[in-house]
Amino acid sequence: MTQDTLAKMFWNRIERSGDQPAEQAKRDGGWKTLTWKEVGQAVRELAAGLLALGRKKGDAVGILSASRAEWVHADFAIFSVGCVTIPIYPTYPADLIQYIVNDAGVRTLFVEDTTQLAKVLEVQGKMEGLEQIILIQAEAGKTPNPRVQTWEQLRRLGRDSLDRVRGELEARLAGGRSDDVATIVYTSGTTGPPKGVVQTHGNHMAALDSAAQTTSIAEGDVHLLFLPLAHSFARLEAFIGIHRGLTTAFAENIDKLRDNLPEVRPHFLCSVPRVFEKVYAGVLAKAEAGSPLKKKIFRWAVGVGIEVSRLKQAGQPVPGLLAFKYRIASKLVFSKMHAALGGRLRFAVSGGAPLSREIAEFFHAAGILILEGYGLTETTPALTVNRPDRFKFGTVGQPLSCCEVLIASDGEIVARGGNVALGYHRRPDATAEAWDAEGWFHTGDIGELDGEGFLRITDRKKDLIKTSGGKYVAPQKIENLLKLEPHISQAIVIGDNRKYCVALVTIDAEEVARWGKEQGLTLGTPEEMAADPRVRELIEREVADANRVLASYESVKYFRILPRDLSTESGELTASLKVKRKVMAERYAGQIEGMYQASKPSA
Repeated sequence: MTQDTLAKMFWNRIERSGDQPAEQAKRDGGWKTLTWKEVGQAVRELAAGLLALGRKKGDAVGILSASRAEWVHADFAIFSVGCVTIPIYPTYPADLIQYIVNDAGVRTLFVEDTTQLAKVLEVQGKMEGLEQIILIQAEAGKTPNPRVQTWEQLRRLGRDSLDRVRGELEARLAGGRSDDVATIVYTSGTTGPPKGVVQTHGNHMAALDSAAQTTSIAEGDVHLLFLPLAHSFARLEAFIGIHRGLTTAFAENIDKLRDNLPEVRPHFLCSVPRVFEKVYAGVLAKAEAGSPLKKKIFRWAVGVGIEVSRLKQAGQPVPGLLAFKYRIASKLVFSKMHAALGGRLRFAVSGGAPLSREIAEFFHAAGILILEGYGLTETTPALTVNRPDRFKFGTVGQPLSCCEVLIASDGEIVARGGNVALGYHRRPDATAEAWDAEGWFHTGDIGELDGEGFLRITDRKKDLIKTSGGKYVAPQKIENLLKLEPHISQAIVIGDNRKYCVALVTIDAEEVARWGKEQGLTLGTPEEMAADPRVRELIEREVADANRVLASYESVKYFRILPRDLSTESGELTASLKVKRKVMAERYAGQIEGMYQASKPSA
């Protein structure tokens, strides 16, 4: 069967890998493994169940759930019957779920549990096109709403209907085309309602075929998936698992990542920079809390690691004496990091937001290569990536083979190719604004390509700050510097049309509490920490550290510590963990104005 659709790719994998391990998920305290054959049986029953419910080719079917094996099973059942998957973030409130269901025309909606079901039922009367709700995880002993079917009921319906619908299922699968719409992914935009990005099967297959040329992963390798599958980056990771015949382990949740990593022992990871930032800050804080001897050993090991890293980056051999020192450094220091990450991690991929070069070099010094990539939902979702044998820290790598990437005259990154989506669902004006007449998609990001084709992102086109003195400032650069400090969690830089830059920051409560304990201080709750003058002095020193490497016009003159960290629940972060700058500017307008009315700099 030609692999021109995601569904055909899936069933080819079931045929080829049969009894090999496909998925791992933790159930009742232990990890359970499903073979490809068992995954295929689940998907076949779900697909037959969707046909029995009356789903027609091209119908929209939604998935409202955190990442779990059933998410992937539902996704490929939807593809197998020629329907269109509509991912919905489980963090979304009822009104936003209603908006997406109505905008996409969702007919059947998979929901994870009774918490998600309650949100759907709250607005069910306002979603006239929604015909069925499938509850993935029903509570034992409780009867769901009579208008709701459980996951097991749908599978049973599929089993009972399979003989009757088998011919239709096979016809839909065989009749799938690369230009069929596979999914409409609603971007968790920082302003306005989300836009639905229309991605075809061909878009995904182009990205998968190109990705296969970039990394050294092999059939049977294990990866730990913990990012939200409603986001295109995690979805690509799940698709790669099927495309390459990997074993996909589903983390319990991101809070259990520390436990799940040594249990699963992945060969590679896909992550957003925030996870690497937290690991980095934790390692540094732990090192600083050690005895003088342990601090000295740690700093020596990092110094040796950086020497080795720089030689490897330059493609030069590591001399024998330095290699010997590195083996000692690895045994004394870096082995602990490797063990915490499972012990057999070959590399990690970072995407979704900029990764600090300092963090990438630190991990590489420890023997862990982080390959940063770049893309958007509109590019399904990858455009460029660093390769294990061709990487440059501080860049997002070279373009995938399926697309062209250029820098426009105003510095904006533009792209076209097989992985670039069709446009926005029911938004012709927005589509015409982002895609030009020659098919180039305008990313909204500013960047530069070096002589070897490595792309460097400098900032979001719309996020660039122009001070009242006429200087252009890239806020993400400053924010990343601030987040490198061990006690700062988030930073938002403001300064457009102002005399100077200021920042709103949040503290890493866990690291601040550790610092307080070392100082013999009682700091109280995170809110009390944020208001404590001693914590303010600590953050003031860290802001000053960041300012030392910044030009005067881009340095942070004032800052305010917010009483709590940012979250998706508070509406300050998108579902993909990007800061909603407009929300922050409006919500903290008083604190921002206060900084501009101050008489002297605080840092």
